Amino acid sequence: MPANKMTIVGMARSCRKQIFVVSGEYMKRITKAVFPVAGMGSRFLPATKVSPKEMMPIVDKPLIQYAVEEAVAAGITDMVFITGRNKRSIEDHFDKAYELEAELAMRGKDELLRIVREVTPSHINCIYIRQVEPLGLGHAVLCAKPVVQDEPFAVLLADDLIDGDPPIIKQMVGVFKQHQCSVLGVQNVPREQTRQYGIVSSVPLSDVLEQVNGIVEKPRPEDAPTTLGVVGRYILTPRIFDHLEKVQAGAGGEIQLTDGIAALMREEKMLAYRFSGTRYDCGSKLGYLKATVALGLKHPEVCGEFAAYLKSI
Repeated sequence: MPANKMTIVGMARSCRKQIFVVSGEYMKRITKAVFPVAGMGSRFLPATKVSPKEMMPIVDKPLIQYAVEEAVAAGITDMVFITGRNKRSIEDHFDKAYELEAELAMRGKDELLRIVREVTPSHINCIYIRQVEPLGLGHAVLCAKPVVQDEPFAVLLADDLIDGDPPIIKQMVGVFKQHQCSVLGVQNVPREQTRQYGIVSSVPLSDVLEQVNGIVEKPRPEDAPTTLGVVGRYILTPRIFDHLEKVQAGAGGEIQLTDGIAALMREEKMLAYRFSGTRYDCGSKLGYLKATVALGLKHPEVCGEFAAYLKSI
């Protein structure tokens, strides 16, 4: 098989999951991204009673599409969604909409037809795995093991919309290519908010890179070793799965990804990357509103009128 080529040799189906079985020469390239999307989105009830929080729109695209587009821009081709109940609309969004496309074509709505077709580029594979129980972010990532197998991979949390040029995961893929180790996307957070993040301690290597020597999940402000928080972007080596399988469930019966990362860090080099871009915490109402305003002001169709409206109020 030629270098850098992979072949899909089959697809296994069950009532709980659909997975592609992939064979090919193992290359240390990032071709797979995992999107944990099984959460309830309780902070946005009642909007999320029947519609996933990941499908909430920022201007005219759902949050999950921004995350997928970020992965596509990094050269990633396999999108692995870890889903749960009431998440079918995510699958439908990335599926082909034959009736809609036919209607738009018949009416000559060529621009809208292009937009619909570009939701999922033809070279992208979408793979869906059901997380049967809500056992935490670490468990959600572990659910991707049958697809990821022995490859390094990215993890993107759609709640964290990060506006960067180049896109954040593309920046991090560049770091991985150079260092061939796990990379955590980080930024300084207010000390009073350390309870909301995994907080790393590290040794600076450059203005944007640090070698991680410790990580703790959601410490109290007075206990946090630093204010450097992990913010929803990861590149991980496949060894993480071995550690997640051994992690003991913590409060609420959840398996924490941070605990698996802490174990991985003790046997492999791990870097923290201070990305270039603006992050919006769309898991909170205020962050969601900030993202809507910021991206509305950049949207080519409405930016001018929207800016004028904001000035008027």
